[in-house]
Amino acid sequence: VAKRKKKSEMHSTTRQLNDIPETPRRSRGQEFWRLFRQNNLAIAGLAIFVVFFAVAVLGLFLTSGPEPVFDPARVRLQEKLRPPLSRPDLGSLRADEMPALGIYLMGTDDLGRDVFSRMLQGAWVSLTVGFVAVGISVLVGIVFGGIAGYFGERPVRIDHIMAVCVWGTAIMVLSRGGAAWGMALMAAGLGLILYFFWAGKQARTSTNGRLEVLRTPVMSVDTLIMRLVDIMLCFPSFFLILTVVALLPASIYNIMVVIGLTSWMGTTRFVRAEFLSLREQDFVTAARALGVSTWRIIFRHMMPNAMAPVLVSATIGIASAILTEAGLSFLGFGVPPPHATWGNILADGKGFIFDAPWLTFAPGLAILIVVLSFNLFGEGLRDALNPKLRR
Repeated sequence: VAKRKKKSEMHSTTRQLNDIPETPRRSRGQEFWRLFRQNNLAIAGLAIFVVFFAVAVLGLFLTSGPEPVFDPARVRLQEKLRPPLSRPDLGSLRADEMPALGIYLMGTDDLGRDVFSRMLQGAWVSLTVGFVAVGISVLVGIVFGGIAGYFGERPVRIDHIMAVCVWGTAIMVLSRGGAAWGMALMAAGLGLILYFFWAGKQARTSTNGRLEVLRTPVMSVDTLIMRLVDIMLCFPSFFLILTVVALLPASIYNIMVVIGLTSWMGTTRFVRAEFLSLREQDFVTAARALGVSTWRIIFRHMMPNAMAPVLVSATIGIASAILTEAGLSFLGFGVPPPHATWGNILADGKGFIFDAPWLTFAPGLAILIVVLSFNLFGEGLRDALNPKLRR
């Protein structure tokens, strides 16, 4: 009787387990989208970003070329400071000076230029500066953070420092136009590296005191990179960018490079922290035991697992880069004329804030909405990619 009772209980338990519906398995992308779409503010930020991207790309085609549809540089002095939605004076304009839409959608500035056309061109400039500058900072941060996290315990010797100094001096001379001296210094640096390579082999078989001094460890790689990060963080970033931009020729490319090279510290810290935890994981140990190369372990196995905080940092960094470019253009150190940016449109309107407030409100509101959308989108990414916040 006991056996029959136990058998019937097992059958009933099995029947109940079979009646439980199986939970559908989701891929990593499906799980991310399920969590991300629960955040309404992040969805709104993503939608605004998509609209901004489309407007910026459309503005590139409509405001460039020999005969653009919207000419942001067209001067109409007789039509200056016209309010938004006003119609042009047909008797005082030629056919090629007529606005493309038949009205001044956002008014005109103090030179009679169409503010809507200049806003379209400024959207593409802001998008380009934001993405390229953040791309540079993320690339530099991944390289430095990966080296500090994976090779952090390796020593930095005196010969390494001497070689880096020679090559750094050569690059500075080349950047100032001294091609002959720069090439000579690079050749000297290459010879120095080859000499140290030969000296290392000799030091293993001899007791040469000078060679041993050159190979004396000074500090670890992690210490060197982290102290460089601390030094960079000591400087106010905006004033550092302002100083460098003031010394360089005015160019959109210089703006992008300078912003990128002064904002890589946060990414470096994120990547270093992830690498310090990942390099002790079992899959990295197994890859080393299988004889996988170091660079394949870093870029194929560790880097994809460390990209979540980098993506969040890059998304929020785009908003910071757009704000920085707008601030530089407002102060007159940004993208030079005749290119229009939201910052120099704002600067042109500061003298007419009571007579023509649309010159201030249009670019200011655009900067506010775009930066806010990137911040909301970045917060949504952080919540969806962080496993600790998924509950």
